[in-house]
Amino acid sequence: MGKRGIQLFDDKKDRVFSICDLGSQWSLGQNNYYPGGLFASVGQMGMGFGVSPNSPNPRDNGGIKAPFSDLFVKDLPSQEEIRVFGVSEGEAALKKKKKVGLKLKIKVSNPSLRRLISGAIAGAVSRTCVAPLETIRTHLMVGSSGNSTTEVFHNIMQTDGWKGLFRGNFVNVIRVAPSKAIELFAFDTVNTQLSPKPGEEPKIPIPASLIAGACAGVSSTLCTYPLELVKTRLTIEKNMYDGIVDAFLKILKKEGPAELYRGLAPSLIGVIPYAATNYYAYDTLRKVYREVFKEEKIGNIETLLIGSLAGAISSSATFPLEVARKHMQVGALNGRQVYKNVLHALSSILEQEGIQGLYKGLGPSCMKLVPAAGISFMCYEACKRILVEKDEEA
Repeated sequence: MGKRGIQLFDDKKDRVFSICDLGSQWSLGQNNYYPGGLFASVGQMGMGFGVSPNSPNPRDNGGIKAPFSDLFVKDLPSQEEIRVFGVSEGEAALKKKKKVGLKLKIKVSNPSLRRLISGAIAGAVSRTCVAPLETIRTHLMVGSSGNSTTEVFHNIMQTDGWKGLFRGNFVNVIRVAPSKAIELFAFDTVNTQLSPKPGEEPKIPIPASLIAGACAGVSSTLCTYPLELVKTRLTIEKNMYDGIVDAFLKILKKEGPAELYRGLAPSLIGVIPYAATNYYAYDTLRKVYREVFKEEKIGNIETLLIGSLAGAISSSATFPLEVARKHMQVGALNGRQVYKNVLHALSSILEQEGIQGLYKGLGPSCMKLVPAAGISFMCYEACKRILVEKDEEA
């Protein structure tokens, strides 16, 4: 047979362009040019027959001419011209990651409306997530179902079941959604106006976020306080009222309109330091994060942790005022003592229960307020990214 025969896997000798080092062709002469192989390119398969491009007669030297081999040889680039172009693994992974992600964008041209919608969603989501802890905390503050978290939980489960843990949550969401919308809108607006631009001197000697937080707390409290009182009454006296409207009507008829704002003074006194501390801590922690990690964009998990830490700081510092506010809101129900003012409530609780009475329910309060603050800030920042101003951003 001489040198005729079938050659397999002989890429080095026959110079066949192939992938995975696999080639297959008919070799019927030494000077033959092989235009094809088993794998000539990615996604392409072919079988070429030996043809000598320099010979005017393709049958010289025993070569066998395959149909349309002239066209194939003519268009085939030389080995020096063959290059394999591709995308690096890092770039391919990045492109794949970008394609997989789902980006929801909704156009809302008015920036004030974007802030209000984002705040309302953030408030509703955060309060619903921590509704059971809110119920337990309220019962601990007024001592209506036990003196420990476990005792209150078991009493609620035995009396009302799982629904009891979410009692008043609908009112809570109705109250918190507009409250958070107003609060976050006020904070962003005031903070933007008072914060100096890069290179400018501070407009006020006090940190802008501290003032903005206090304004945000006062604004939301004044607008939504009656709903807070009704929600507290529905939680404590579940058999006295049939719903929100019934609670409003009975309170107005029996106790007068002023009753809807009972405890407003301690509430405002408590809200101002709480909101100021909360938003100042949140804004400061965000700035520290950017400086330490050299990243301008803060992710959702980081925002959740920063918001939770800010909530822990603010709630622990202002908790005694929260206890006094709850006692004043309950009023004279079930023969409870009626407090004249904030100082009277604080002194009476301190005299009857000691210092621990001012911090009764701090554990479940932090369990509720800390994640609620983190979830609220995270949802707010996420909604602001979803609600965009221009079509190009959507």
